[in-house]
Amino acid sequence: MPQRDGRSTGPAGGHEGLLARVRATEAAVERIGTTLDAVTTCEELAGFLFRNGCDAVAVDLLDADGGTLRAATAGAEELLAAGSGGTPSPRATDGGHPLSAWVTVAGGVPVHVLSVPLPDGHRVHGLLTAVRARTAFSDHEAATVHFAARLAAVHLGHARQLAATEDTVSHLQRALVSEPGRPHPNLEVASRYLPAGPRALVGGDWFETVRLHYGRTLLVVGDVMGHGLDAAVDMNAYRSTLRDVASTDLAPHRVLRQLDALAAGDAGRRPATCLLVRVDPARGVAMFAGAGHLPPAVFGADGSATLVDVPVGPPLGTGVGGYEAVTRTITPQETLLMFTDGLVERRGEDIDVSLARLAAVRLPPGAGVNAVVDAVVAALDADHAEDDVAVLAARSRPRLPVDPAAAAGAL
Repeated sequence: MPQRDGRSTGPAGGHEGLLARVRATEAAVERIGTTLDAVTTCEELAGFLFRNGCDAVAVDLLDADGGTLRAATAGAEELLAAGSGGTPSPRATDGGHPLSAWVTVAGGVPVHVLSVPLPDGHRVHGLLTAVRARTAFSDHEAATVHFAARLAAVHLGHARQLAATEDTVSHLQRALVSEPGRPHPNLEVASRYLPAGPRALVGGDWFETVRLHYGRTLLVVGDVMGHGLDAAVDMNAYRSTLRDVASTDLAPHRVLRQLDALAAGDAGRRPATCLLVRVDPARGVAMFAGAGHLPPAVFGADGSATLVDVPVGPPLGTGVGGYEAVTRTITPQETLLMFTDGLVERRGEDIDVSLARLAAVRLPPGAGVNAVVDAVVAALDADHAEDDVAVLAARSRPRLPVDPAAAAGAL
């Protein structure tokens, strides 16, 4: 086949043509399907054929509704339009993969067209169209186009299977990391979960809110070590156990002790970090306790952030215990932000530098809890984080003043 870099592979037919076909086949295996992305595979197919004897190439994919989407082109697109008016006739069939050919004339110049469907098993993913002006495709050249199309179809099938698997995993992930439970009406919360990249699997990051007595709410953020289904299963176990233990109304550090002891008794459960904050809006106080987790931040009314100094206990599941609590005031003008390490950590960076970057974030005064989450995620570029990100923000709702006249009328 003639090469785009100007080299000649010899005559299109005969022994030299066969050798050129073999070399092109080897090159196709190396250059088509280097990723598990459907569009990239289409681009590689189009680019390969354009560099190997075609003047123009188009790859169309079928969508879920049966329509077509042009995924990739290469070469002179006007030739694709010129070659669309012919009447296809079968040229070859290999393993049930038909190759059709036809010729049209554009501006007095013959335009030769090859068309190959992209099937994988019983499903057709799309259609390849290869065009060349003036010179017809030899049998060896047509066979190379045919082989490249079949190769791409196999990779497209793998890409579709991966996409379906990722979709299932995404639904499972979001079912496991669902919206937190409803807190008391005196507390406003917002949350965000961001998996690490388009190829992310289920992980162990999670958040939760638990209603307690006397208008208090327990806020929880945790991170099971590792990724994958095993981490997600352990995360769900920690989450369920925490709900049961927290319902006894123990202080946060005592809840951690119970969780640690229960997790340590299960040899198959992975360790996890966890941060608990019990918020009491009526008294304007919050009690903090951590198990190997990063400290939370509190954004003030002016939009500046302060990191809360929480005693660092060992991760859950170690059986070491030794958790302590710290209490600080919190007002309706302040927003508490809890998060997993994916929000701030960057590869090769000291964790103090990472936390300082969060503390340097400035928010517009008076921003609501959802706006706080949005602003922090954007400021730290969490959409491109290297690890999963879970964020939980909370703010006490101010108590409405009581109208003495209305209260007297109610008596």
